[in-house]
Amino acid sequence: MRDGCSEPWILQRADPFICRDGNGKYYFTASVPSYDRIVLRCADTLAGIADAEEVTIWEKHASGIMGAHIWAPELHSIGGKWYIYFAAGAKEDIWAIRPYVLECADNDPMKGEWRELGKMQGADGDELSFNSFSLDATIFESGGKLYFVWAEKANTEQAASNLYIAEMASPNKLKTPRALLTTPDYDWEKVGFWVNEGPAVIKKDWRIFLTYSASDTGPAYCMGMLTADERGDLLNPLSWKKESQPVLKSDETLEIYGPGHNSFTTDEKGNDILVYHARKESKIEGDPLYNPNRHTFLMKVEWENGRPVFDYKNNIM
Repeated sequence: MRDGCSEPWILQRADPFICRDGNGKYYFTASVPSYDRIVLRCADTLAGIADAEEVTIWEKHASGIMGAHIWAPELHSIGGKWYIYFAAGAKEDIWAIRPYVLECADNDPMKGEWRELGKMQGADGDELSFNSFSLDATIFESGGKLYFVWAEKANTEQAASNLYIAEMASPNKLKTPRALLTTPDYDWEKVGFWVNEGPAVIKKDWRIFLTYSASDTGPAYCMGMLTADERGDLLNPLSWKKESQPVLKSDETLEIYGPGHNSFTTDEKGNDILVYHARKESKIEGDPLYNPNRHTFLMKVEWENGRPVFDYKNNIM
């Protein structure tokens, strides 16, 4: 791999997510342009993912729930099993987007049997979580607890997409009611739509950095960031500090537009790597959501004063 590249790593794969297992293997998944399936790739090296065979491990339903808009899958290992979190609409109501869970008890998620656990469940007595347009779930561990972070539209005039957090009771159920992490506050979060979505977590020196994406899926799409002390109460919104400016945005000089919906991994040397999607054209034909040209990029994360810095000069491929 070489640094300083402004070309895509993998073409037409949006919402990219990379999971590295305990043996060092890399697994890659992402939204495919047809929004009709979940795919996985596996390689022994990060670079090897680009040319690895892509396997379809699950396809949308012909009717009912999980029948449309299969979006933003993430692969996680919890308690010796594999789980995929993804969003989907219904065949008869394609905008009834909700988070769903798949489980695989086999060692190899590429060849193992996947079973559906259905929609992610709220905590007992929770009547708010996952009752409206909700998607882009991620999980992270802190202090021996698992946390679930996702985007959900608020029942407001702007129908803003907010980010919420809750502790998990099990891989497919919350333990606590949701807490609001962030709502679109700044102009750069409100272009086209009022959007906070696509959360991802990276940790260093007792600090948690939660990146997210803002605005519509065109050139205005960009990355924001929240920061919290890992030793604090992560369910208290006051524990999180929000950046007033995006931490990554379009760069016309490099022809990189709409960076966002990222994840994090590490390379073989232990360097932190940002995995994100972006476009190479500023003018989009048709609805940006259905334009296939969101591509996967890789960027080495720099650290300055204990904070992550995202700079296109560190793009790699």
